[in-house]
Amino acid sequence: MTNLFLAGLGGCLGAMGRYGLATLTQRAAGSPYFPVGTLTVNVLGCFFIGFLAGFSEVRGPMTPHLRVFLLAGLLGGFTTFSAFGFETVELLRIGRVGAALLNVGLQLAIGLCAVWLGLVLGRMP
Repeated sequence: MTNLFLAGLGGCLGAMGRYGLATLTQRAAGSPYFPVGTLTVNVLGCFFIGFLAGFSEVRGPMTPHLRVFLLAGLLGGFTTFSAFGFETVELLRIGRVGAALLNVGLQLAIGLCAVWLGLVLGRMP
């Protein structure tokens, strides 16, 4: 139950951060033709998950509660793209290049198809 609460609290904070930063960045860019806000959030989320993973490798692992709050909650609410990036890099680090490429291809292809299918089904009368 504690982990569920920590993930929820972190997720709430992460989602608020995502919305706020993406909105500010998009306004500052002044371009409605490219999702600069989403790009910014995704890149920052990837940086932070990499930093936290590297930091904990050198300075010792995070407590399980802190890991749930920061990784599943805060960064999960901020962007799940960070988890995708981290998992893909981890596959590359252990030499599973084929699995990494498959992950990228499947996530992109199936994800885009799922968006398309959802749009089609959602527009049905």
